[in-house]
Amino acid sequence: MTSQDAEQLALDGLAPRKRRRRAPAERRPAPENPVAQVVLDVQATHLGRTFDYLIQDRDDESAQPGVQVRVRFGGQRLNGVIWNRVGLDAATAPRSTLRYIERVLSPVVVVGDEMRRDVAAIADWYGGTRANILRVAVPPRVAYVEDEQAFAGRSDGFAGAADGRLMERWARLAEREGARVSASYDQSAAWRGAIEGRGFSETVADCLPGPLVWARDAAWAIAVAQTAGKAAVVVLPDMRHVEDLAEVLAAAGLRRFAPAEARHGGWKGDFVTLGAALPPQERYRAYLAIATGQVRCVLGTRAAMYAPVSGAALFAIVDDVSYQNADGFMPYAQARGVLRLRARNHGGAFMALGHARSPISEASDALKVHALPAVTKESSPWIRWLNRESLTQIGDTTAGARVPHTAVRVLAKALQTGPVLLSIPADGVSETLSCAKCHRQARCPRCTGPLEIGRAGGAPHCRWCGAAAVAWKCPECGNERMRVVRVGAAGTAAELQGLFRNVPIVVSSPKQPRGVIEEIGDRPALVIATPGAEPRVRRAGDGMQVGYQAVAILDAWTSLYALGVDARTDTLTAWMRAVALCRPRTAGGQALLLGETDPVLADALTGWNAPLLAAREVGERREAGLPPAVAAACVWGRRDAVMWALGRIGVLLDGEWGMVRVPGTDGSDGFGGSEAEQPAVLGPVPIPQPVTINARELEETADRVKAVVRVAPERRAELALRLRSAVAKHVATRTPGELRFQLDPKDLI
Repeated sequence: MTSQDAEQLALDGLAPRKRRRRAPAERRPAPENPVAQVVLDVQATHLGRTFDYLIQDRDDESAQPGVQVRVRFGGQRLNGVIWNRVGLDAATAPRSTLRYIERVLSPVVVVGDEMRRDVAAIADWYGGTRANILRVAVPPRVAYVEDEQAFAGRSDGFAGAADGRLMERWARLAEREGARVSASYDQSAAWRGAIEGRGFSETVADCLPGPLVWARDAAWAIAVAQTAGKAAVVVLPDMRHVEDLAEVLAAAGLRRFAPAEARHGGWKGDFVTLGAALPPQERYRAYLAIATGQVRCVLGTRAAMYAPVSGAALFAIVDDVSYQNADGFMPYAQARGVLRLRARNHGGAFMALGHARSPISEASDALKVHALPAVTKESSPWIRWLNRESLTQIGDTTAGARVPHTAVRVLAKALQTGPVLLSIPADGVSETLSCAKCHRQARCPRCTGPLEIGRAGGAPHCRWCGAAAVAWKCPECGNERMRVVRVGAAGTAAELQGLFRNVPIVVSSPKQPRGVIEEIGDRPALVIATPGAEPRVRRAGDGMQVGYQAVAILDAWTSLYALGVDARTDTLTAWMRAVALCRPRTAGGQALLLGETDPVLADALTGWNAPLLAAREVGERREAGLPPAVAAACVWGRRDAVMWALGRIGVLLDGEWGMVRVPGTDGSDGFGGSEAEQPAVLGPVPIPQPVTINARELEETADRVKAVVRVAPERRAELALRLRSAVAKHVATRTPGELRFQLDPKDLI
């Protein structure tokens, strides 16, 4: 017997069953447009195109553009979205190489026609691929949610609405808040017309101070859009702002998207919240409700910028300068740019709403809406800037102290009737030093940097250059002694305990043991909070939000050393958010700005005049050749890869875009100044290695640099395509080294 005839022995009745090989089932393509152009869930830039697959005749009805499918690509199975269906003659690959779609995951269209056009436009605008956008825009599929929503029906207040009173509730909200808006803002009629009108419109609105005043303005704009037959998408900085706006809508009788009371189940509502932090099933449920037209009002954080609304709509953003608006994934899309682009594509309205006006909003051709001076004065608290000069004029001998005697007296009086908010710039364990006699901040005699004492103690040293402060002497009074100034939340609480005895102290900060305190009662208390962590004040009985009796901004001097192009705008935004939580002057509300700072910042806050700082920022950036005077992109990675990419897109000195024309400030041209040419590239400069670095990547990132590319605004779209092409070639050829880019970065350094 040969080895080929050998057979595995087995007991009687236990011999293995012989399986018959089945002939593969015959698959036939769909009769019409059998080729599906699929966008695969592959993030590589050089694969950012569609791939052709055949559709079986049994999937002809379900495999429509916009549905999710599973296909075989290379040696693996991947998910994708059908982007289009074409005939065999339009396929880009030979018929013999085409594979069939393995499975239609669901017949639900998750990316509609308009959404697919938006995704393609956003990808081109930021130099990414459609798969980059879909990764963030479309949440992971949860199958049981689709079955659950099949029973819900439609409740959007339009054709076939189950609740005919929905539009009446929107109309009542628009009418009630419309009277207040008309009496408060100088361009209220034009503002309303921009939201209701046909075609693209752009509005920039500066909100009045007061608890939830910005939310009431946003709710009015949503109601106007809804009554005009438009959907509404509002992107907010964080979930606390989302809940504030949802509270205003709920008070007007509008229902949040929630489980229906009907026994058949399903979810219904008048508005929906959408965010990347939601659980997968809730996010997918909300996304389907928007995509199917069940809900036409969307509130959310950055992820809501991709809400799949159709038709003319209101696309609004609150505090467009916030750092949360920039996506952390390639192509690093920015919420303001995405919303404005979608509004233009949909023929809808774009609105930027907030307390501080961003430079890009100031430089735009949008309708500018600002509050009337008399209304601003009546709505705002008494806002005073207590710096060294003003305290010296009123005879306060504690000028230069972190909390001078004048501020202690004002806060102590306010604590007799209500809570007081102390806003500190940051919460950390670092300490700074000041003169023990005149309280002037102790600075390095070598580079004027702030002095500090390390955790291990020792002699004071400079935070900037590290030099030891030997034989230090105060340049103001000649004193040689220093005192420690604690700028963290816990240190501030310990420092103020002796000033305000028998007063409960509440510390709200993400770095504290209790974390962020969401709300407190309307009773005397001293609240110490970092920006964005301010507790809301609830009135006993009805639970409505009311303001603080007084608000104090501590450590204003830190604004003088903040880094970043938007440092002053970010500072004013944080200050205005805090002061907006204060009661108006008619109710005794007072706000104090303590410490030295830029006079323009102080004037913008005390006069509640955000355009003052925005206009100054635009003028200085035109002179320096910074956005929004020019379009900019950051390119970073290994030095040789970055230099190769800069040469490929033509922005080096010998390239066609080697120089950029920068508008000046003397007013001799249409940009507000005479033009001058400057090099298009700033840098490259060394940058630190990424936080996730490991031993294998250490050699690759040893020479890591960053460069800023500047071009004329009309060349921005072409710059995005050139950068995408360069990165695609770099990845496709497997050239070693990191290479990344970002257009419209918030911080250039």
